Amino acid sequence: MNNIAIILGAGSGTRMNCEKSKLLLELNGKSVIERTVEAFSKIDLISEIIVVCREGDLDAFEQVLGKYDISYCFGGATRQESVTNAVETIDECDLVIIHDGARPLITEKEVVDTIKSAADKKAAAVGVPVKDTIKVIDSNNAIVSTPDRSTLISIRTPQVFDFELYKKALSYAKEQGKDFTDDCQLIENYGENVYTVIGDYGNIKITTPEDLPLAESILKMRGDCK
Repeated sequence: MNNIAIILGAGSGTRMNCEKSKLLLELNGKSVIERTVEAFSKIDLISEIIVVCREGDLDAFEQVLGKYDISYCFGGATRQESVTNAVETIDECDLVIIHDGARPLITEKEVVDTIKSAADKKAAAVGVPVKDTIKVIDSNNAIVSTPDRSTLISIRTPQVFDFELYKKALSYAKEQGKDFTDDCQLIENYGENVYTVIGDYGNIKITTPEDLPLAESILKMRGDCK
């Protein structure tokens, strides 16, 4: 199969409180973006990797990712625009695999399991069961309901879709003037189901400063030390 991975790395990272891209920060001797790309480069089911970045970060990304066979495109103002920019560079493929560059602890099993599920069902995403009790609140922060935790899952990436289905869903959202922050929601909006694959709790997203020592602890637990 011809499956193409899109790794999103064009976010501003303002919550990390650093001047450079958070994806260039180091985790046990390797940058966040390198760890992410390295994980995908090892998977035989992936034919090509496209890294989406900000124009101002391209030189820095090329320096840390020089040994990998990847291509680049520039991001847009929103996540959906960034994915669209990458999709428009693809002539054809079977599955498109969309992953946050800020999730460097992704495991090969999670990626492969999600690809296999999408190959069978056309749309799949990795997620983990919710551990906490979740409350729904109103505009005054008053609790109005408590969903059954057994029916809740925290969706992460990768999210994998049949390429033709994804393009149709993108076009449909554009016609509606909608812009989604989650690719599963894009497919749901088109009226198709997305199926979940249970992943690893260690697949965290590097968003705020406290995520870095947590990620380093997970790496050490996995035996990946300096």
